[in-house]
Amino acid sequence: MSSKTTYALGAVALALIAVIVIAAIGWGHDEPSVRNDGYGSAHDPGVRVLLEPDGSILLGKPNAPKTVDFYEDPICPACGNLERIAGQEIAQRIDEGKLAVRYRLVNFLDNRSRSKDYSTRAVAANQCVAEGGSGPVYSKFHTELFTTKRPSEGGADLDNAELAAIARVAGAPESVLQCISTGARVDAARTDATAAMTALEAALGKSAGTPSVFDGKSKIDISNEDWVDALTR
Repeated sequence: MSSKTTYALGAVALALIAVIVIAAIGWGHDEPSVRNDGYGSAHDPGVRVLLEPDGSILLGKPNAPKTVDFYEDPICPACGNLERIAGQEIAQRIDEGKLAVRYRLVNFLDNRSRSKDYSTRAVAANQCVAEGGSGPVYSKFHTELFTTKRPSEGGADLDNAELAAIARVAGAPESVLQCISTGARVDAARTDATAAMTALEAALGKSAGTPSVFDGKSKIDISNEDWVDALTR
């Protein structure tokens, strides 16, 4: 056998080994399964939503024993993934009265949207829906906005009329749709989202990013698939 043939066979063998190693790595890092698939968003009529003075949005039953803080950007792919995987499990805990969630929405990815202000406008839309006062409506709107309707970074995003249409499907009244369509809360949302990002950076420093979930001042390890259960035991 010639040396050229030997080298060629060796190269093929190395390539096959590389493919096997890459496949093994992939098999060892399966994507987490969707938790409580089929439950949907929070839908118990007793769930309330409150737009707080600092622009954060509190979703849950009044006497929920545990409240966690979510920092999210409406474009953030990892935020969408968190909602897709854990959102239905969280919704069930909210319906059961075991958990409340305070959404502290940020807008640091505005420049990754084609309109250059999508995150801010989406935060404003969330605030408009929260002002409507219906927990189930807000939960459905938030779920849609972060999963099936979430724009990709750098891609086409949603205008205010499209955001209002999502709110309409979620069950929001006309006053909320007008709030979204006219951009009535955009300036306030920009201020609130910037302040929320400043607070997140103060807590985490250079590692600040979304999604970040806190139980009080403690950051939760959301890579642990049992983190929601651990909060509500």
